Amino acid sequence: MSGINDFAFRIGTVNGTGSASANTLLMQSIFRMGVPVTGKNIFPSNIQGLPTWYEIRVSKDGYTARPESLDLVVALNPGTYARDVAKVRPGGYLLYDSTWPMERTLSRDGIDVLGIPFGEMCAEAFTGDRERTLLRNIAYAGSLAALFAIDMDVISEMLKEQYGRKPKLLDSNFRALHMGYDYAREHFSSPLPFHLERMDATGGHVLLDGNTASALGCVWGGATVGAWYPITPATSLMEAFKGYCGRYRTDKSTGEKAYCIVQAEDELAAAGMVIGAGWAGARAFTSTSGPGISLMQEFIGLAYYTEIPAVFFDVQRAGPATGMPTRTQQSDLLSIAYASHGDTKHIMLFPADPGECFTMAMQALDLAERFQTPVFVVSDLDIGMNDWMIERPRWDDRFVPDRGKVLTAADVEKLPRFSRYLATNGDGVAARTLPGVGAKGAYFTRGSGHDRHAAYTEDAAAYQEVVDRLKRKIDAAADHVPAPILRIASDADGSVGPSIGIVAIGGCNAAVVEAVDRLRDRGMRCDYLRIRGFPFPSSVTDFLEEHETVFVVEQNRDGQLRSLLALETGIARDRLFSILDYGGEPLTAGVVVAAVSQHFAGVPA
Repeated sequence: MSGINDFAFRIGTVNGTGSASANTLLMQSIFRMGVPVTGKNIFPSNIQGLPTWYEIRVSKDGYTARPESLDLVVALNPGTYARDVAKVRPGGYLLYDSTWPMERTLSRDGIDVLGIPFGEMCAEAFTGDRERTLLRNIAYAGSLAALFAIDMDVISEMLKEQYGRKPKLLDSNFRALHMGYDYAREHFSSPLPFHLERMDATGGHVLLDGNTASALGCVWGGATVGAWYPITPATSLMEAFKGYCGRYRTDKSTGEKAYCIVQAEDELAAAGMVIGAGWAGARAFTSTSGPGISLMQEFIGLAYYTEIPAVFFDVQRAGPATGMPTRTQQSDLLSIAYASHGDTKHIMLFPADPGECFTMAMQALDLAERFQTPVFVVSDLDIGMNDWMIERPRWDDRFVPDRGKVLTAADVEKLPRFSRYLATNGDGVAARTLPGVGAKGAYFTRGSGHDRHAAYTEDAAAYQEVVDRLKRKIDAAADHVPAPILRIASDADGSVGPSIGIVAIGGCNAAVVEAVDRLRDRGMRCDYLRIRGFPFPSSVTDFLEEHETVFVVEQNRDGQLRSLLALETGIARDRLFSILDYGGEPLTAGVVVAAVSQHFAGVPA
């Protein structure tokens, strides 16, 4: 790193001071210069007053994992000066607001300190505390534009797009932007040794967060019902769905809405509404996080046993209990895989970025109806709330929703008897009817013991017939969840060493991809399998058996993915080595490189 189009920087401010707009302005400007970029927001769970940081990584090679070293830190919060100074790599830069002098005790040898009096400049140029605070952010964006050689025409065009109809706001933002830019150009050598040059690597791509992408996938996948209870970090998913429905599911001439979105009184009620809508034939979903999944368990078991399609988006955060609501983790895997009491097992999909959030939303809706069961899209805060550079989502005109085995009135009339829970082929899925199909296709949906005809029973054989079929049905789904993605190290690259396999899911992917490349440069050949669905396809077991050493990378304390792999594949746990990172911040490639290197003697960490 630390070169042309290859560097990372961090901005430290106070939550509630309006820095998000300036940070987005910077990232979008870099993107519009054709340079691959990604951003990570590290923010507190309170409304205002605590420290917040935004990290932007520029990578000409397209790496999107969180950076482990920072070339420049913007320190605008005196309360975190010590932490901010410590984060700068040797030879890097610290930019701070010199309106308030930094204590000498916070100085550090080996870094360059750049002081710009943002507060003083804004106090002289603008009126009102709120305006001065907000425009200080635009001023530091202007300074970074000078230091990083961000095209000012690009930034100016973005400001015009945002404030073009508000001349006074546009003028004040331009003034603040140029104040910061001109000061940096006049007082410091600009640009810095690491800076931007135009590329052409972002064509056909967009910057998008996973929650917005999931919402768009739900609309395109045919969802018409959403029920939810607000929870960080999943709230924005349903808000985005509401916005898209207002645009695409509202008759422009009559204003009639072809959708239903309900904010329930709690998570359990939201789950019940989704299940009720699925029973009635609608495609329905809810968005939540770990605490919500815990509260939904009873209804999840009901949907599993009564075989009602429903989709659950779990945007994972750090637990247990309230935990850290604005930090990322992968700590809900076991609680979802076997959610609810009794013998249950559920379909899970693991998107690795917003692009897969979009496609897997549609796949989840299909799988829920095909297998008549709850399906979980298991994302995390890093994917859900941060902006990622992805290929622009495109509509496939060939897409036809898979409604599964739904009998029409004509289909039912041909049957000697409709038996709701009787499967007639090997996949274990019984045909269903929707309410109103006719008296012959009616049945009582009961969560108590029932037989193949949906009649109440406490007969052991009749009960076991139903639950055994449920197991066959979910096991059969392994061949229909998104297939794992296998990345084989090339024998031609000259690397040597033992047969090493790395397994990960979801948000760990970006860091693992980068780590595998760096390990290859050290002469270590690593094959990488990214699991995208559960139940695990047979190729997962094959991969584990084919490698002498397998590292399982995940973001939780207890190695939940490792446990799930051992339980479901029969591979001995002692053949699987955990690489765990669960402090709540997105995974870096360095964590993986260090763990793999240290495992093998003679390889420098």
